[in-house]
Amino acid sequence: MSLSAEGRPSSGEVSSEAGQPGSARSPVTSLDDPRALQILTTEHWSLLTARSLAYNEAFTRGGMFLAFLSTSFVALALVSQAMSFQDSFLIIAAIVLAFDVIIGLTTYARIIGANQDDLRALHGMARIRHGYTQIAPIVEPYFTTGTHDDVRGAMLSYGTPARTGIGLILYGISTSGGMIGLINSLVVGVLAGVLVLLTHLPGEWAVGAGVVAAVAAFAITFATTRGYIERHTDLESLFPSPPQP
Repeated sequence: MSLSAEGRPSSGEVSSEAGQPGSARSPVTSLDDPRALQILTTEHWSLLTARSLAYNEAFTRGGMFLAFLSTSFVALALVSQAMSFQDSFLIIAAIVLAFDVIIGLTTYARIIGANQDDLRALHGMARIRHGYTQIAPIVEPYFTTGTHDDVRGAMLSYGTPARTGIGLILYGISTSGGMIGLINSLVVGVLAGVLVLLTHLPGEWAVGAGVVAAVAAFAITFATTRGYIERHTDLESLFPSPPQP
Protein backbone atom coordinates (compact mmCIF):
# COMPACT_ATOMS: atom_id res chain seq x y z
CA MET A 1 0.00 0.00 0.00
CA SER A 2 1.48 3.33 -1.07
CA LEU A 3 1.68 6.21 1.38
CA SER A 4 1.21 9.89 0.74
CA ALA A 5 3.71 12.51 1.76
CA GLU A 6 2.20 12.71 5.24
CA GLY A 7 2.49 8.95 5.78
CA ARG A 8 -1.26 8.21 5.31
CA PRO A 9 -2.72 5.79 2.74
CA SER A 10 -3.71 7.48 -0.49
CA SER A 11 -7.39 8.44 -0.77
CA GLY A 12 -8.05 5.97 -3.55
CA GLU A 13 -6.87 3.02 -1.48
CA VAL A 14 -8.86 4.16 1.63
CA SER A 15 -12.13 4.22 -0.26
CA SER A 16 -11.33 0.85 -1.81
CA GLU A 17 -10.64 -0.77 1.56
CA ALA A 18 -13.75 0.81 3.14
CA GLY A 19 -15.93 -0.97 0.61
CA GLN A 20 -14.46 -4.41 1.28
CA PRO A 21 -16.63 -6.89 3.26
CA GLY A 22 -15.62 -7.05 6.90
CA SER A 23 -14.13 -3.57 7.02
CA ALA A 24 -15.28 -1.25 9.81
CA ARG A 25 -17.36 0.88 7.45
CA SER A 26 -19.11 -1.82 5.43
CA PRO A 27 -22.83 -2.28 6.21
CA VAL A 28 -24.13 -5.41 7.89
CA THR A 29 -25.85 -7.42 5.18
CA SER A 30 -26.04 -10.87 6.77
CA LEU A 31 -26.71 -12.45 10.14
CA ASP A 32 -23.40 -14.25 9.67
CA ASP A 33 -21.66 -10.94 10.37
CA PRO A 34 -20.56 -10.95 14.07
CA ARG A 35 -21.78 -7.37 14.38
CA ALA A 36 -25.35 -8.56 13.77
CA LEU A 37 -25.19 -10.73 16.89
CA GLN A 38 -23.84 -7.79 18.88
CA ILE A 39 -26.69 -5.55 17.72
CA LEU A 40 -29.31 -8.19 18.53
CA THR A 41 -27.81 -8.79 21.97
CA THR A 42 -27.83 -5.08 22.76
CA GLU A 43 -31.48 -4.78 21.76
CA HIS A 44 -32.32 -7.89 23.79
CA TRP A 45 -30.86 -6.32 26.93
CA SER A 46 -32.73 -3.06 26.32
CA LEU A 47 -36.00 -5.00 26.11
CA LEU A 48 -35.16 -6.80 29.36
CA THR A 49 -34.72 -3.38 30.97
CA ALA A 50 -38.08 -2.26 29.57
CA ARG A 51 -39.76 -5.33 31.10
CA SER A 52 -38.15 -4.58 34.46
CA LEU A 53 -39.43 -1.00 34.34
CA ALA A 54 -42.95 -2.19 33.47
CA TYR A 55 -42.97 -4.63 36.39
CA ASN A 56 -41.64 -2.01 38.80
CA GLU A 57 -44.29 0.50 37.75
CA ALA A 58 -47.10 -2.02 38.12
CA PHE A 59 -45.95 -3.07 41.59
CA THR A 60 -45.37 0.54 42.67
CA ARG A 61 -48.78 1.72 41.49
CA GLY A 62 -50.47 -1.26 43.14
CA GLY A 63 -48.63 -0.60 46.41
CA MET A 64 -49.60 3.08 46.32
CA PHE A 65 -53.27 2.17 45.87
CA LEU A 66 -53.24 -0.33 48.73
CA ALA A 67 -51.46 2.17 50.98
CA PHE A 68 -54.02 4.88 50.16
CA LEU A 69 -56.89 2.42 50.69
CA SER A 70 -55.66 1.23 54.08
CA THR A 71 -55.00 4.81 55.20
CA SER A 72 -58.51 5.89 54.23
CA PHE A 73 -60.03 2.99 56.18
CA VAL A 74 -57.97 3.88 59.25
CA ALA A 75 -59.12 7.48 58.93
CA LEU A 76 -62.77 6.38 58.66
CA ALA A 77 -62.36 4.22 61.76
CA LEU A 78 -61.05 7.19 63.73
CA VAL A 79 -63.83 9.46 62.44
CA SER A 80 -66.50 6.90 63.29
CA GLN A 81 -65.43 6.94 66.95
CA ALA A 82 -66.01 10.68 67.10
CA MET A 83 -69.18 10.90 64.98
CA SER A 84 -70.81 7.52 65.54
CA PHE A 85 -72.66 6.07 62.55
CA GLN A 86 -74.84 9.07 61.82
CA ASP A 87 -75.73 10.40 58.39
CA SER A 88 -72.87 12.88 58.50
CA PHE A 89 -70.37 10.05 58.94
CA LEU A 90 -71.99 8.02 56.15
CA ILE A 91 -71.66 11.02 53.83
CA ILE A 92 -67.96 11.33 54.66
CA ALA A 93 -67.51 7.59 54.20
CA ALA A 94 -69.23 7.70 50.80
CA ILE A 95 -66.97 10.54 49.64
CA VAL A 96 -63.80 8.77 50.81
CA LEU A 97 -64.87 5.47 49.25
CA ALA A 98 -65.69 7.23 45.98
CA PHE A 99 -62.13 8.59 45.92
CA ASP A 100 -60.85 5.07 46.63
CA VAL A 101 -62.83 3.71 43.68
CA ILE A 102 -61.50 6.41 41.33
CA ILE A 103 -57.90 5.78 42.39
CA GLY A 104 -58.46 2.04 42.08
CA LEU A 105 -59.78 2.39 38.54
CA THR A 106 -56.86 4.56 37.44
CA THR A 107 -54.42 2.15 39.09
CA TYR A 108 -56.03 -0.81 37.35
CA ALA A 109 -55.90 0.99 34.00
CA ARG A 110 -52.20 1.80 34.45
CA ILE A 111 -51.39 -1.80 35.37
CA ILE A 112 -53.13 -2.95 32.19
CA GLY A 113 -50.99 -0.42 30.30
CA ALA A 114 -47.84 -1.78 31.94
CA ASN A 115 -48.87 -5.28 30.90
CA GLN A 116 -49.21 -4.05 27.33
CA ASP A 117 -45.69 -2.63 27.50
CA ASP A 118 -44.47 -5.95 28.85
CA LEU A 119 -46.12 -7.86 26.00
CA ARG A 120 -44.50 -5.56 23.43
CA ALA A 121 -41.12 -6.29 25.01
CA LEU A 122 -41.82 -10.03 24.93
CA HIS A 123 -42.82 -9.71 21.29
CA GLY A 124 -39.50 -8.03 20.44
CA MET A 125 -37.51 -10.58 22.43
CA ALA A 126 -39.25 -13.46 20.66
CA ARG A 127 -38.33 -11.92 17.31
CA ILE A 128 -34.71 -11.54 18.43
CA ARG A 129 -34.62 -15.16 19.59
CA HIS A 130 -35.80 -16.14 16.13
CA GLY A 131 -32.77 -14.27 14.81
CA TYR A 132 -30.58 -16.26 17.19
CA THR A 133 -31.99 -19.50 15.75
CA GLN A 134 -31.16 -18.28 12.26
CA ILE A 135 -27.60 -17.45 13.28
CA ALA A 136 -27.12 -20.74 15.14
CA PRO A 137 -29.95 -23.23 14.39
CA ILE A 138 -28.43 -25.72 16.79
CA VAL A 139 -29.51 -23.63 19.81
CA GLU A 140 -33.26 -23.69 19.01
CA PRO A 141 -34.10 -26.80 21.12
CA TYR A 142 -32.56 -25.14 24.17
CA PHE A 143 -34.93 -22.14 24.21
CA THR A 144 -37.82 -22.56 26.64
CA THR A 145 -39.49 -19.29 25.59
CA GLY A 146 -41.01 -18.30 22.26
CA THR A 147 -38.97 -17.91 19.10
CA HIS A 148 -41.91 -16.67 16.99
CA ASP A 149 -43.16 -13.08 17.12
CA ASP A 150 -46.92 -13.57 16.98
CA VAL A 151 -49.10 -13.29 20.09
CA ARG A 152 -49.05 -17.05 20.67
CA GLY A 153 -45.26 -17.15 20.47
CA ALA A 154 -44.81 -14.15 22.76
CA MET A 155 -47.27 -15.51 25.33
CA LEU A 156 -45.12 -18.63 25.78
CA SER A 157 -42.98 -16.55 28.14
CA TYR A 158 -45.95 -16.40 30.54
CA GLY A 159 -46.13 -20.17 30.73
CA THR A 160 -49.38 -22.00 29.97
CA PRO A 161 -52.16 -20.37 32.03
CA ALA A 162 -55.72 -21.57 31.64
CA ARG A 163 -57.60 -19.99 28.74
CA THR A 164 -61.20 -20.78 29.64
CA GLY A 165 -63.47 -21.61 32.55
CA ILE A 166 -62.81 -21.22 36.25
CA GLY A 167 -59.09 -21.69 35.69
CA LEU A 168 -58.94 -18.46 33.69
CA ILE A 169 -60.76 -16.55 36.45
CA LEU A 170 -58.48 -17.94 39.17
CA TYR A 171 -55.38 -17.15 37.13
CA GLY A 172 -56.64 -13.62 36.46
CA ILE A 173 -57.25 -12.97 40.16
CA SER A 174 -53.76 -14.21 41.01
CA THR A 175 -52.12 -11.52 38.85
CA SER A 176 -51.38 -8.03 40.18
CA GLY A 177 -53.98 -6.46 37.91
CA GLY A 178 -56.60 -9.05 38.84
CA MET A 179 -55.96 -8.49 42.55
CA ILE A 180 -56.41 -4.71 42.17
CA GLY A 181 -59.57 -5.27 40.11
CA LEU A 182 -61.00 -7.59 42.78
CA ILE A 183 -60.19 -5.20 45.63
CA ASN A 184 -61.69 -2.30 43.72
CA SER A 185 -64.87 -4.31 43.10
CA LEU A 186 -65.18 -4.95 46.84
CA VAL A 187 -64.76 -1.23 47.53
CA VAL A 188 -67.57 -0.55 45.04
CA GLY A 189 -69.72 -2.96 47.02
CA VAL A 190 -68.96 -1.18 50.29
CA LEU A 191 -69.75 2.16 48.68
CA ALA A 192 -73.08 0.83 47.43
CA GLY A 193 -73.94 -0.40 50.92
CA VAL A 194 -73.12 3.01 52.42
CA LEU A 195 -75.32 4.76 49.85
CA VAL A 196 -78.21 2.43 50.69
CA LEU A 197 -77.76 3.18 54.40
CA LEU A 198 -78.03 6.88 53.59
CA THR A 199 -81.56 6.23 52.28
CA HIS A 200 -82.47 4.79 55.73
CA LEU A 201 -83.32 1.39 54.33
CA PRO A 202 -82.77 -1.69 56.53
CA GLY A 203 -79.27 -3.05 56.94
CA GLU A 204 -80.20 -6.23 55.06
CA TRP A 205 -80.88 -4.11 52.00
CA ALA A 206 -77.48 -2.47 52.35
CA VAL A 207 -75.73 -5.85 52.57
CA GLY A 208 -77.62 -7.18 49.56
CA ALA A 209 -76.90 -4.07 47.52
CA GLY A 210 -73.24 -4.27 48.45
CA VAL A 211 -72.95 -7.91 47.36
CA VAL A 212 -74.76 -7.28 44.08
CA ALA A 213 -72.67 -4.17 43.33
CA ALA A 214 -69.39 -5.97 44.10
CA VAL A 215 -70.28 -8.96 41.89
CA ALA A 216 -71.46 -6.68 39.10
CA ALA A 217 -68.33 -4.54 39.29
CA PHE A 218 -66.08 -7.60 39.13
CA ALA A 219 -68.06 -9.09 36.24
CA ILE A 220 -67.82 -5.82 34.29
CA THR A 221 -64.08 -5.59 35.01
CA PHE A 222 -63.52 -9.17 33.89
CA ALA A 223 -65.66 -8.82 30.75
CA THR A 224 -64.07 -5.57 29.59
CA THR A 225 -60.46 -6.60 30.18
CA ARG A 226 -60.51 -10.26 29.15
CA GLY A 227 -58.22 -10.45 26.13
CA TYR A 228 -57.80 -6.67 26.21
CA ILE A 229 -54.04 -6.76 25.72
CA GLU A 230 -54.20 -9.08 22.71
CA ARG A 231 -57.00 -7.01 21.14
CA HIS A 232 -55.45 -3.59 21.69
CA THR A 233 -51.76 -4.35 21.14
CA ASP A 234 -50.77 -4.10 17.48
CA LEU A 235 -48.03 -6.71 17.12
CA GLU A 236 -46.75 -7.15 13.58
CA SER A 237 -45.70 -10.74 13.03
CA LEU A 238 -42.75 -11.42 10.72
CA PHE A 239 -42.12 -14.97 11.95
CA PRO A 240 -45.49 -16.49 12.98
CA SER A 241 -45.79 -19.73 14.89
CA PRO A 242 -46.40 -22.87 12.85
CA PRO A 243 -50.01 -24.11 12.81
CA GLN A 244 -50.97 -26.24 15.75
CA PRO A 245 -51.70 -29.89 14.93
